[in-house]
Amino acid sequence: MRIVCVGGGPAGLYFSISAKLRDAGHEITVIERDPPEATYGWGVVYWNDLLDILHGNDPESARAVSAGSVLWEGQEIQLHGSRHDGTAYFGGYGYSMGRASLLDALTRRARSLGVDVRHGEYLADPAELPEADLIVAADGASSRIRQSRAEHFGTKIETGRNPYIWLGTDRQFDSFVFCFEETEAGWVWFHAYPSIRGISTCIVECSPRTWQGLGLDSMETEEAVPLLEKIFHRALDGHSLISRSRGAPAKWQRFTHISNETWFDDTDGRLVVLTGDAAHTTHFTLGSGTRLAMIDAIVLAHSLAHHADPRAALRAYDQHRREELHPVQAGARSSMAWFEQLDDYLDRDPVSFAYAMSVRTGKQSPWRYQVHLATQIPPVRKARLAYDRGRRWYRDRRRGEAPLPLLGRSLHK
Repeated sequence: MRIVCVGGGPAGLYFSISAKLRDAGHEITVIERDPPEATYGWGVVYWNDLLDILHGNDPESARAVSAGSVLWEGQEIQLHGSRHDGTAYFGGYGYSMGRASLLDALTRRARSLGVDVRHGEYLADPAELPEADLIVAADGASSRIRQSRAEHFGTKIETGRNPYIWLGTDRQFDSFVFCFEETEAGWVWFHAYPSIRGISTCIVECSPRTWQGLGLDSMETEEAVPLLEKIFHRALDGHSLISRSRGAPAKWQRFTHISNETWFDDTDGRLVVLTGDAAHTTHFTLGSGTRLAMIDAIVLAHSLAHHADPRAALRAYDQHRREELHPVQAGARSSMAWFEQLDDYLDRDPVSFAYAMSVRTGKQSPWRYQVHLATQIPPVRKARLAYDRGRRWYRDRRRGEAPLPLLGRSLHK
């Protein structure tokens, strides 16, 4: 097949890799409007299950992803306000990787398989796309391909209420940290995690009322950063926030929740399929966008390899992935709504507040609260940490990998 993939993010690049591995005869072109050194954002988060999935699909690129990642253990919830001032904890662990490093690794792997990856090519009009048997729209939440056929995909777009900004910091976090600070205008919070050595991702969010009350709505980013550094001085421990990622300035935005009634279209005789954020978005508080995009890529490539008729393949992909994504997107919407109604929970002590945050996506088992309370006890937290390390060691060995080193100290306070 002649396949043109629009968008050189994780979805587009990993689809090209997955499709080439299944059929080396595919002629695949990836068109990316930005130059190779430009990428928005800092780091992406993923969990151990994604490493298992990637190793099962393509061990070579999985090893590159693993080698470029950093490990973090545990989650801290810091609540600093006039009513309460303290820290609560969650268990678990995860991985982070700089977005630029991820794209570089996937680009190199795609090219090694014969994929034609073209950077710096901007398509002003989707009609300018080259002839192909299949167009893969992997061009993100603002997909021009999807917008040109929105009535066929049944696109639904909902905009979140809270402003947020995607920043970096030169503080090296070694765990996933949620910090909530009370100001004279209301509450402001961030969630932060390591991206690469020496740099962490730091996403700041607040309500519209707080945003306007602090004057953030009328400030340039360069003016806002010193104010945010002052608000979060305890959590940042004197370190700086960084507003530019490879030259691109961060901007305040509101989250766009995107869903579609179908992920493929052939109304004009051209086969077009959506993947990644072009097909669906999940709120950043769940940290699953990259994982879902790469799984989309695998499922789409698998469907094309197992159906002789491309339309049958796209129908199978569409049905399978939309069904899987429905509960995930529902949970993501609940998470977004919870943070938009944060004032309803901030009168609680840190441990109770943290538990409310941990169950924000839906009903939980009745024993979860007892586990949460036990996690606040240092000896129990150390035991949980040891258990997680043992389980991680086993999974790493099963994949044939050396365990990733931990950044700095570990969370066992």
